[in-house]
Amino acid sequence: MSYATPPGWYPDTGAPGLERWWDGTAWTVHTRTPAAAHAAPEQPPAPAAFGPPSLPLPHRRGPRGEAGGDSRTKLLAITLSGVLVLGAAVAGAVLLGRDEGGTPAAPTTTASPPAPATAPTPPASSVEPAPDEDPAVLVDQLNAVTLPVPEGWEKPESTSDDAPTIRTEQSYDCPGGAAFCYHGTVATRTARGGETDVRTPAEADIVTAADKAYEEDSLGRRTHGGITSHKVLRAQELTVAGRTGYLVRWQVTTGEGPGGYVQSLVFPSSVGAGTPVIVRFAFDAGAPGLPLSLMDTITRGIRPLGDSATSGGVGASIGP
Repeated sequence: MSYATPPGWYPDTGAPGLERWWDGTAWTVHTRTPAAAHAAPEQPPAPAAFGPPSLPLPHRRGPRGEAGGDSRTKLLAITLSGVLVLGAAVAGAVLLGRDEGGTPAAPTTTASPPAPATAPTPPASSVEPAPDEDPAVLVDQLNAVTLPVPEGWEKPESTSDDAPTIRTEQSYDCPGGAAFCYHGTVATRTARGGETDVRTPAEADIVTAADKAYEEDSLGRRTHGGITSHKVLRAQELTVAGRTGYLVRWQVTTGEGPGGYVQSLVFPSSVGAGTPVIVRFAFDAGAPGLPLSLMDTITRGIRPLGDSATSGGVGASIGP
């Protein structure tokens, strides 16, 4: 905070016997003699660099021969010498205190430091959510891939096998009873056994995918009455997230309900040694709003984590 000297008449050290008007920011050309001033309220302290107040004149000598005359003469001489030295110091201070135009320098004030600049905060609408927070994207950090979440689907906070999963929002009573089911689920996981190719784990995983979706659940319940038969719809190579993968798709018939479709999609991961990633699909047959072509749409939307431009499924021809 600054403490500026208020406007007023102050002694002009450059012109003894005069006062000069200070307008609050600079000296003006207006001067006056102190005798011309009317009675005024007590002035605040004068601005800096005004010099010392005037000294009282030395006492006059008494007549020669009066008692103490010699001592007063010596005292007068000493006082006059001091006054001359002090006058020289004052004159030097006045000259140093004036600017080039001969006007006394403005009083020095301490300005407050400017407030530190802060970067503006972007509006909330311009900040893109992190992939984990985006409801339209499923993130598998371990395998470094993302999957699109179709409209009407959700990302559950937890699943029975603790795998990154998306599923249809509405559940229903399973045809076999004793549990509830979802019309569509998609989950990702890492291939086991150190496989280096993609076809072998895809052909092995399709059996597991079918059993978990339509044979028995994790508690051993036959929620769809078990699988009675299956038919291979597709078994082929295709490009997933810019890498060559392999897909196997089955149609299964169950003891209860309409049965459904299962698919195992395997492709190399973009991290580490390229351990294959498995994406497992299960769609109920004939479910409203759940066409088989949605499997293809999700497959084409798979991306490496952090790469939204890599094409997925390019060159693939996957049909029902």
